[in-house]
Amino acid sequence: RQRGAGLGGGHDEREQTLNQLLVEMDGFGANEGVIVIAATNRADILDHALLRPGRFDRQVYVGLPDVKGREEILKVHTRHKPLAPDVNLKTIARTTVGFSGADLENLVNEAALLAARRGKKAITEQEIEEASIKVVAGPEKKSRVVTEKEKRLTAYHEAGHAITHYYCKTADPVHEISIIPRGMAGGYTMSLPEKDQSYVTKTQMQEQIVTLLGGRVAELLVLDDISTGASNDLERATKTARAMVTRYGFSERMGPVVYGSDPGETFLGRDFAQGKGYSETIAAEIDSEIRDIVDEAFETARRMLTDHRDQLEVVAQALMRREKLSGEEFKTLMEGGQLAESETKPAEPAPAETPAAPEAPAAPQPAEAAEPAQPAEPAQTADPAPEDEPRN
Repeated sequence: RQRGAGLGGGHDEREQTLNQLLVEMDGFGANEGVIVIAATNRADILDHALLRPGRFDRQVYVGLPDVKGREEILKVHTRHKPLAPDVNLKTIARTTVGFSGADLENLVNEAALLAARRGKKAITEQEIEEASIKVVAGPEKKSRVVTEKEKRLTAYHEAGHAITHYYCKTADPVHEISIIPRGMAGGYTMSLPEKDQSYVTKTQMQEQIVTLLGGRVAELLVLDDISTGASNDLERATKTARAMVTRYGFSERMGPVVYGSDPGETFLGRDFAQGKGYSETIAAEIDSEIRDIVDEAFETARRMLTDHRDQLEVVAQALMRREKLSGEEFKTLMEGGQLAESETKPAEPAPAETPAAPEAPAAPQPAEAAEPAQPAEPAQTADPAPEDEPRN
């Protein structure tokens, strides 16, 4: 880490260790035949002296694997596991955009556990599909008591997300909708990107905010009330709008200017006196522009769901009956089709007791990085997760 911000000043043991490392790497002693290799996921907080010529002067960025890389990683993790004939690693690689190597290893291990619990001799496509959702959204909580009122709220909330996804041209297609609790969330709408992306456009970010607000708008339209289930949606929408204004220059009012910089970690590696880089007047204008972007997206979502209120009802009612819809089933409903009655799962009677208030949802996002990607500054998505949030 960078020197100068530790509590011990120049006598901090961490800084003395770094100084000795610098001396050993490029000091007066001979070190022929020695190659020093290091890895970090926080190159931004490294001391600049470490990166000068003669030390770590060759830097290789290793990002998330592309479709070919994911296929090769899957081959490594499945070579000692029996796979059924219906498992195609190329198909899995195409549907796991944003997954890291560790995510893919976890997916294969979870699929193997599911197959073993079911007494199968090989991993099938069904286990792979269930494992990928479990990696992104967490395990299902089928034992959690859900009242009919909560189920109805969740169904309309998730239907709102799904329908805004359907009508936003740049949004990723819906992969699955569920009102079965997973992790901290009471439900989720999962959308998976169809291909790898190296950047995100202004329109994509605007429509991402629209889809995030779809759940809150649906609650307001149908239930005439709102819940805490949209808290994470609102947080992500605000964060995206702020990035549009301050990082990517997408605001016409503020212009193509970057306001401030990512402060990173101030403790043990940054200057405590680092400021935000702009005045209070500019800060107020930034806040106003962020509010305008979010408000405009909210109105877009409201018009969208008002115009397609009948489809909102159809999808929500199907969710209440079946608890889960695949992407194909959702598309069938949106195109006016009917789902086979034999597949319909009857609703279970609501228990007498009412559980505690639902908690704020956690993100299931495989590709959406917490922040959108940009050409010169690859995103960390993050943590790979579906673009949409549970109980969003």
